Amino acid sequence: MEIFRYMEKYDYEQLLFCQDQNSGLKAIIAIHDTTLGPALGGTRMWTYESEEAAIEDALRLARGMTYKNAAAGLNLGGGKTVIIGDPHKDKNEEMFRALGRFIQGLNGRYITAEDVGTTVADMDIIHEETDFVTGISPAFGSSGNPSPVTAYGCYVGMKAAAKEAFGSDSLEGLTIAVQGAGNVAYHLCKYLHEERARLIVTDIHKEPVQRIVQEFGAEAVDPNEIYSVEADIFSPCALGAILNDETIPQLKAKVIAGSANNQLKEAKHGDMLYEMGIIYAPDYVINAGGVINVADELYGYNRERALKKVEQIYQNIEKVFEISKRDGIPTYIAADRMAEERIEKIRHSRSQFLTNSKHILNRRR
Repeated sequence: MEIFRYMEKYDYEQLLFCQDQNSGLKAIIAIHDTTLGPALGGTRMWTYESEEAAIEDALRLARGMTYKNAAAGLNLGGGKTVIIGDPHKDKNEEMFRALGRFIQGLNGRYITAEDVGTTVADMDIIHEETDFVTGISPAFGSSGNPSPVTAYGCYVGMKAAAKEAFGSDSLEGLTIAVQGAGNVAYHLCKYLHEERARLIVTDIHKEPVQRIVQEFGAEAVDPNEIYSVEADIFSPCALGAILNDETIPQLKAKVIAGSANNQLKEAKHGDMLYEMGIIYAPDYVINAGGVINVADELYGYNRERALKKVEQIYQNIEKVFEISKRDGIPTYIAADRMAEERIEKIRHSRSQFLTNSKHILNRRR
């Protein structure tokens, strides 16, 4: 892997390799862009096939966080940490304390959080060595479980998508097919039920499905049937890459709006949805409630303030649709463009400020 060539291609700022022999820590911190502010992104622990695979994942995820944070309107850049190891076997206190010291050494350029393979307890250990960590225990002033807030952001984003498709943001009477019955999906279904939407739900696990059926009057279907049910909105809240060559032709919904990450298997599938006239709310814009919520911890967590910021997802989704129509492009590209335009405006403003400052200094000389 030609690391510098890859970094130059997508304009990464920094790649840090962290090793601690005593604890067995092998970690990679990738910082993509700090134009808007310090890089924020979680710590993932995974059994990577190779060191190259770990590097690629860190870089890819860090860039994704730049776009997610920018699109969410946060004054934060994008970064990510990956730890090479089995999260079920290889964890120890010393490992996360060592990582905390490496993060502290970046002096605020990077702020971490929980991700796949790590927990709130792991973040608490990192917090022993650095303040540049979010998603810690509520006892330390954290926001706690992010699932309800992620669900709330998905709910308000879905309303914006419904307005684009149906002319009204009311979900009352609409049929919504929810794929997944985990924590985020459960809370999303609660919001939808309270607005009197008709729910169809599925999951590979039957118990959480039955909970949603019993509490919210949902109809349960087999996981393979969820794509082809008669529904106004399809809400993927489980697996990634579920919008693909096999599933898209089955869809009868006019809107796709859900909390799952990486919903498009390939870019061409975003093009397919656009050509079919299906309104797609890009995943990293609509599911940003969680990162908006933990970002509020940096100011001393206030739940009411955080939820107000999460409500901005409605306007963010509207802006994606505006750019899509303005430029004649699919919404997944429009979301990227929205993030890029915001970063470029700040970058240009900063550059102009520095230029003006130099002129002033030169005149004084």
